Formats: sequence, C-alpha cells, structure tokens
Amino acid sequence: MDFKWLHTFTIAAKHENFRKTAEELYISQPTVTVQIKLLEEEVGSPLFERDGRRVILTEAGKRFLPIARNMIELYENGMSDLDRFRQGYSQKLTLAMSPLIAESIMPYVLKRFMVIHPEIEISVQVLDSMNISEAVLAGEVDLGLSRLHINNSDLICRPLYEDPVILVVPHDGRDSETAPPLDAEELLRNHHLITHNHPEYWDGLLQSLRTQFPMLKTMAVSQVHVTRRFIIEGLGVSFLPSSTVRRELLEGRLLEAPCNFLKLPIAKTYAVLKYEHPKEKQFLDFLSKFRF
Repeated sequence: MDFKWLHTFTIAAKHENFRKTAEELYISQPTVTVQIKLLEEEVGSPLFERDGRRVILTEAGKRFLPIARNMIELYENGMSDLDRFRQGYSQKLTLAMSPLIAESIMPYVLKRFMVIHPEIEISVQVLDSMNISEAVLAGEVDLGLSRLHINNSDLICRPLYEDPVILVVPHDGRDSETAPPLDAEELLRNHHLITHNHPEYWDGLLQSLRTQFPMLKTMAVSQVHVTRRFIIEGLGVSFLPSSTVRRELLEGRLLEAPCNFLKLPIAKTYAVLKYEHPKEKQFLDFLSKFRF
C-alpha cells in the first residue's frame, strides 16, 4: 500500500470533491481518481460513491477513514523519530514559554544547554502565560516557563527566579555624568504610562500609582517588546522587569528612573509541569545555575 494513496483519500474525504483534492495536492484530477481506485482495490471495498458532482464516503469509507488517519500519523511520527535519530538526538524536550521569557533570557540559556546536551532535541512553543498551563495539561509540551502563577491541583508550579521591576524611561540625550538626576514623579506626570505588558503586577501597581498621581495618563500595550520600542520612540514610560531591558540600558537607549517614593513589585518566573521526569528536572537544574 502506498501512503500517498492514504493521504489522497483523507483529503478527498475532507473536500468530498476530487477536483478540490487535486488542487490541494498539486496533482491532476485523473491521478486522484487512479489513487483512490488503487486504494479501493487494496482494501477490497469501494470507499466513495457519486452524489451528483460530489463524492461521499461509503459506509466502508467512513470506517476506513480513522484507520487511514492513524496509519498516516504513525508513519509520519516514525519518520520523524528516525530523522531525529539520524541527527544524533535520543531525547526530545518540548518547552512552552511566554514571549517575555522567549526574547529575554532563553536564547542564551538554550544555546548553552544545547551545546552541553547535543543528544536532546529542543522544541519551543511561544504562548501567552495564561495558555501555558493548558498546553502542559494537554501533554502538548513537557515544561512551561511562565510569568504567571498557576493554581491547578493537577500541575506543579514552582518559582524559578525573581526579577526586580524598574521604571524605564526614554533617554533624554544628556550626558550621564553632568545631567541632573531623573525625577520619576515628574516623568510620570508628564508622560503616558504604558501598562499591562506583564500578567501579574499591573493591577496592584496602578492602584498605588493613582493614589499619588490622580491625573495619570495610561496606555495599555500587551507585549513587552512593543513597550520597549514605544519607550525608545518617546511614546511613554513603563515599569518593566529589569531582565527585559538589560541590553537597552547597557547600550544607553533606555534609562532607569529611581522610584524611592514607591514600593515596586517583583516579577517572578515559574516552571509549570505535570510530571517531574528526568529530562524536565535536568533542564530546570541547568536553568537554576543562571542569575537573571
């Protein structure tokens, strides 16, 4: 049995039309007809019947469809596993992480980990923190790295590290040695505050700020990398985890304004997992050696 026949059969069952099947597979319509005929001869039953311009599954076709899909999935998984073996991988670790984590700390960590453990294939899904627990629960990923604490009795949620939150402002163009100190209160009065780029601390922080700055102007932006860009372009200021702006601070594209009048929150990163298998534990042990 040719697996191309099975694939053509499943696509034809989806469209109930051989012409559309041919278009999706970039083959001719007579080729579709021939492949379906050969498959029917192989299984010993007609799989489609004509209904005007449509083709519909016979009872045998309905019974065979899930079998065909399972055979294709088994074949593709097997070829994928063989390909990983040829590349030298003996294990696979699938991670889910928030965009904030993916773009700030993970490139460096993953590069080091992959050098030390070339036998482990790494796969990464970038998800919003609120969706990471669902991916772990469903078994779509082995381990989640989230900025949001998860309350679920079926999951383990373990704090990994703490990240100080700082007030980040655009560079004022002045020389750092001769310029007067930044006045955080003045900056908050005269600039938009870009909010809600982190899932944990904004509601409480905004409540504290509004008691001191009743006329505070805000602009919600859901992604940290967009917030950074907006600040650099002078659109506002924001409170961000220090690790997310480390490079921009070092390069002088952004500045930190001290906020002695305000108790700033701490942003936390959590490991979210369902099972503590050796490969998950190995990665978390490696991650714990870094300071962020």
